[in-house]
Amino acid sequence: MRYGRWSALAAMTALTVSCSEGGSAPEAAGEYPTKEIRVIVPYTAGGPTDLAARTMGTHLERALGEPVIVENLPGAAGALAMNELVGSDPDGHTLTLVAAPSTVVTPLIQDVSYGPEDFETIGVITEVPSVLAVGAGSEFADAAAFFDAARARPDELTVGTPGATTSQGIELRRLASEYGVQVTVVPFNGNAELIQALLGGTVDALLVNVSADIRAQFDAGEFRPLAISPAERVDYLPATPTLAELGFPGLTYSTSLFGLGAPVGTPPEVIAELEEAMRAGLADPALRTQLDEAYVPDEFIGATEFRTMLDEIVRVYGPVAQELRGG
Repeated sequence: MRYGRWSALAAMTALTVSCSEGGSAPEAAGEYPTKEIRVIVPYTAGGPTDLAARTMGTHLERALGEPVIVENLPGAAGALAMNELVGSDPDGHTLTLVAAPSTVVTPLIQDVSYGPEDFETIGVITEVPSVLAVGAGSEFADAAAFFDAARARPDELTVGTPGATTSQGIELRRLASEYGVQVTVVPFNGNAELIQALLGGTVDALLVNVSADIRAQFDAGEFRPLAISPAERVDYLPATPTLAELGFPGLTYSTSLFGLGAPVGTPPEVIAELEEAMRAGLADPALRTQLDEAYVPDEFIGATEFRTMLDEIVRVYGPVAQELRGG
């Protein structure tokens, strides 16, 4: 399912591109590719983002006729992978998995040698919203009860996130600064720790991506979803209200986007060929099933639309990032 704010941004951008280009198709990329293609993943092997990159890599190998090698390079909030990318030749033979917001937020918070302008976007593979969830035995029957308690007891309620500077951590800072609702953010290293923390009562709630392991907790009756991050409800949690519906219309940016990027300066015709290969793959029902249909956008998000989304994240998260840097 597509999510409202991103859908509107993508539609406006697509219309602008169509008008400016007169609807013409991009020129062929000539001899590209001429050798194997590397896809650098800023996460360890075996996780959902790694599997998404490998699934797309297998499709690109078939579509482009050259081997696609996925290389895991985790560390430094994605900076190791991005440094490897921006130091590579901009010829389309080295790509990276762009994991937003972190790919564009990390340079805002940390001193790294790259910025959002140092890579070209190609397209989005999957998008995964965030959910505010509590344990099955929680005192909070619904989101209204949770937020009422948070207003009445500032900083008393604890909310686990997959890191202090993740989009979830930043959104909780915005919850306090823009809406006056203060909770204590408790960062963890990944979903396994988050799940155990909520099951063990270490935290009152989680704000986390609705990945398959979190959905399994809902299915098992261990967790209860209170609110979802996109501007529109999602098909697999239809009864769960959005944060926008609950009175927080600006908190729609913690949906994670996972796509492909290339070094800045990569020829536009190469970007166009990769973009079209991704578009064709994500139109294939078998590939969508392999990726998990729940997380594949209904409409393909290409290079220009993807860049628009990243620019919007930088605009919204910039002031919070400055605070986190101590500026």
